[in-house]
Order: sequence, then structure tokens, then C-alpha cells
Amino acid sequence: MAELGRYNRLRVLRRTDIGIFLDGGRFGEILLPRKYVLDSMQPGDEVEVFLYNDSEDRIVATTLVPQAQVGECAYLKVVSTGKFGAFLDWGLPKDLLVPFSEQHKPMQKGYSYTVYLFVDDATQRIAASTKLENHLSQDGSGFKPRQAVDLLIYGKSDLGFKAVVNGTHLGQLYDNETFRRLHFGEVVKGYIKQLRSDGKIDLTLQLPSHLERDELSNAIIEHLQQNKGSSDLTDNSPPDDIYRTFGVSKASYKKALGQLYKQRRIMIDKHRIVLL
Repeated sequence: MAELGRYNRLRVLRRTDIGIFLDGGRFGEILLPRKYVLDSMQPGDEVEVFLYNDSEDRIVATTLVPQAQVGECAYLKVVSTGKFGAFLDWGLPKDLLVPFSEQHKPMQKGYSYTVYLFVDDATQRIAASTKLENHLSQDGSGFKPRQAVDLLIYGKSDLGFKAVVNGTHLGQLYDNETFRRLHFGEVVKGYIKQLRSDGKIDLTLQLPSHLERDELSNAIIEHLQQNKGSSDLTDNSPPDDIYRTFGVSKASYKKALGQLYKQRRIMIDKHRIVLL
């Protein structure tokens, strides 16, 4: 069944001068405009397209790739504001609306915000919201402590940073456990620290030290194996270079290198580490 605001594989019905018409099921025939049509797209073929509302609120197809689809979060920039709300650039010809009723506070042109995309039941149009708590769960019952997760940093609280967990839940990172500066809209690897008594999710960027060292040690060995047995990421490398490669602090990386050195699995010199 065709879904608005998502990618769909739809069957080509016929070719015309203005584009090709696709079988949109409950939506009827949907136009893929000529500028997106390839010669290889023939009646009976299935093509992958994204469905959205054009400037006249008709459902149309495109082969362009938006920055997010319905049911996902993204960090998007406000390109204009008006009497209906704020409009975001999401990579398609028609900007994405955040109605005033879906704004935590008035959004400003030129600023970026983390939003959740949804289809408005009343208008059947794609819209976005900064009120993530109205759309994403804060119940962590489906997670386990120490589980690895993907985090999207979206806000600040008195305790630290707020993050979207695996695109579906909301969780809390604490200031005293963030070893580097975080930025809104940044995607980082993290872990479930604990599930609180109220079911909400506490997060951490690092596992407990002994578990993290074992996992990191294995990652370092794999990195060396993939790079012909050597790497220029030493215990003197900049913290940002280490984090980009392994997603850990410099202190954690140095401890893992020390463990591998004591186990005689690597050699360390000033400019590189070598797999033994």
C-alpha cells in the first residue's frame, strides 16, 4: 500500500508528455514529473519514489531523496516563517511546514531544529514537530542496560543533553558523563546506562570501563587488520581523531592501548601502533 511521506515501489501505468503515472493504490494515479523520468521507466515496471504534497497539495512522486521521511527525526534549517508556521528545507521543492501548534517555542529563520515528521490526520499533509515528546516514546522497557544505540542530540536540560534513541525513543545524557562537547543535531554512538524506576532512559557515551576496554581492544585489533597491521592513531593523537574512528575518549583509548601492549598484541612507538 502506498504511503505518503515515505519511499514506495509503485508500478508504472503509462507515459505521457508531462511524466509517467504510477499506481498509487488508495491515492489513485500519481504523477512522477517528466524531469525525474528515465527512458528505462516503462509501463509495467516498478520504480522507487518518494511521495509528498506539492504546492497545490496534490500527492506527487519524486526520485529526489529528502533528508528524512515520515516517522523519522532530522535536524533541519528554517528557511522562512509565515502565518501558518515555520518552513524547513528538507531537500524537496516544497518546504516542510512546522505549524505553530507543533512548536515548543517560536522558530526563527536561519536556525536549525530537530523535528519529527508525521502526516497530519486533519489535513493529510506531511508536517513536522519540535514537540518530540508528543511523538516519541519515553518508555525504555524494550531496551537493556549496556545496549548500544544511535543517539541524535536534540536539546539541553538542567541535567545535561536530551537525545533521540534509535529514532524511536527519548533519553537523557548527564553532563558529568559527557567527555566532549556535544552539538544539537549531532549523531553519536551511545549506550543504555539504566532504565529508571519511572521507565525513562538514562544514557551514556561509554560503557563501564572494563566492558568498554574489552570492546575497544577488539575494535583496535580489527582496525589494524584492516589497515595492513599499522595505524598512526597513537596515544598522542588528537582526541577528535580518536573519537571519529572509535567513538571513545582519548583516556579510554590510551587504557585500551596499554592493555593490548601488556598482552604483547601490539607495538607502540611515537608515530604509529603495529599489530604483532
